[in-house]
Amino acid sequence: MKALVVYGTRPEAIKMCPLILEMKNKPEVECVVCLTGQHREMLDQVNGLFGITADYDLNIMQKGQSLADITSKVLQGLSRILDNEKPDVMLVHGDTTTSFAAALAAFYRDIPVGHVEAGLRTYNMKSPYPEEFNRQAVDLICDYYFAPTETAKENLLKEGKKENNIFVTGNTVIDALRTTVDDSFSDENI
Repeated sequence: MKALVVYGTRPEAIKMCPLILEMKNKPEVECVVCLTGQHREMLDQVNGLFGITADYDLNIMQKGQSLADITSKVLQGLSRILDNEKPDVMLVHGDTTTSFAAALAAFYRDIPVGHVEAGLRTYNMKSPYPEEFNRQAVDLICDYYFAPTETAKENLLKEGKKENNIFVTGNTVIDALRTTVDDSFSDENI
């Protein structure tokens, strides 16, 4: 199975890097990593910490760009990658414009989408803006829902998502913490 993982911000990287490392340890999974560069310097720092090297980097960030600019650049950039890689599934994370645009690009090509951190809701499209729209729109598009909590799962069920496609996984930031903190760490001297 080939999984294309797309992310572009520091929070996405922190939460997706442990998943990427786990997939790279599975011989039955080919994990392809695509960065959008929505948060350039902070993104590079996190990837470096986890030892992740991207297979693709859209490098979309430009000073003063709008949400429409980000959306269109991600859609256009992913077109050639999806044509080249033909993944079996795309994984996106959370509530960013990168996640929304990437999920939309996959949807346009009938590629299944998995949403890590699915089901989080405020049910107020203006709070937070544009994140609430992005998370709901991604969940309309996706096929697999990786909910961090039972409450997130319940939100998805209320919205009519199939229970068999919802997996309560916990928050991957905990996995990031476990991956990066040295076993010898002690807080006795703090």
